[in-house]
Amino acid sequence: MLALAKIAPVTGGIDFVEREPRQPGPDEALIEIRAAGLCGSDIQIWKWPPHLAKRVPVPCVLGHEGAGRVAAIGERVANVRVGDNVSLESHLFCGKCYQCLTDRAHICVEKASPGVDFDGVFASYVTVPASILWVNDPDFPAELGAIMEPFGIGVHAALEGTGVCGLTVAINGCGPIGMMNVAVARALGALKVIAIEPNPLRRDTALRMGADLVIDPLEDDAPRRVIDATRGRGADVVIEYSGQLAGLHNCIEMLTIGGDLRLCATPTRTVEYDFTVWKKKRPTIHNINGRRIWSTWVRASDLLREERVDLKPILSHVMPLSEGLKAFDYVFAGEALKPILIP
Repeated sequence: MLALAKIAPVTGGIDFVEREPRQPGPDEALIEIRAAGLCGSDIQIWKWPPHLAKRVPVPCVLGHEGAGRVAAIGERVANVRVGDNVSLESHLFCGKCYQCLTDRAHICVEKASPGVDFDGVFASYVTVPASILWVNDPDFPAELGAIMEPFGIGVHAALEGTGVCGLTVAINGCGPIGMMNVAVARALGALKVIAIEPNPLRRDTALRMGADLVIDPLEDDAPRRVIDATRGRGADVVIEYSGQLAGLHNCIEMLTIGGDLRLCATPTRTVEYDFTVWKKKRPTIHNINGRRIWSTWVRASDLLREERVDLKPILSHVMPLSEGLKAFDYVFAGEALKPILIP
């Protein structure tokens, strides 16, 4: 079968390879992939920073956002059946560590991910532990099933801490997950949703997803605009997706005193910060990592099943897996929101 893989430990180093599907072990399932999403993590593997160079085995089939049909199961598998329409949770968890035993499997100390630590979903078939499979309704579209994983991050961020109902929410950085978070905040009853994003295509899409106000941080003083839009108070909740040092500083400035700061992306280099500002703002900080397993999936599934959130505006490019390298080009050119690859 054709698969898109990291084949060389260098910047780029991604190309097509031929792989044979692996039959599942006793606790595994073989999944026929029907749709897979290109994620920012795949872009990072293309860029090959040191922390991923130490982690990703080469060669490795990429992709961790996937949906498909269960084609075969191991003898001990009881949570899915052949023919089930499934999505993949990207965090493989041990079920035995302190975090797993205290309902925090999403931050398991043994956490591993398909497409990063072992072969992923950019292929016609993938074999994974059955424990990371979520069963969708039989008629649930594969394209939406493929983005349940990133959608769950936005749902997790919206439900954490004080939630969003009745509150002003500022979302700093509107990549695909940030845009999903805009829609989730709107669906869950946010009083006002403000999106901060330099890319005009993403700003326009954020408006379509439910933002009341969009701000270009390259043209405007984003913290000042947020403070002005909230009668001088600042946002009750600020959710950070930019991963930029300047973005983190802006998030704290635009937050109301005692507000919730939820970090879905953090700078990759050392941060110097003036804690006198931190002391003044007294934020409650939540470090959002993945999805709570499986409570976030329940909420995410409900939102989509009841059509409270429409994710179709984000699906900018649905294309064959054989054109997967073009999907990377579209992302680098700023032309794609969420490419979906169809094997």
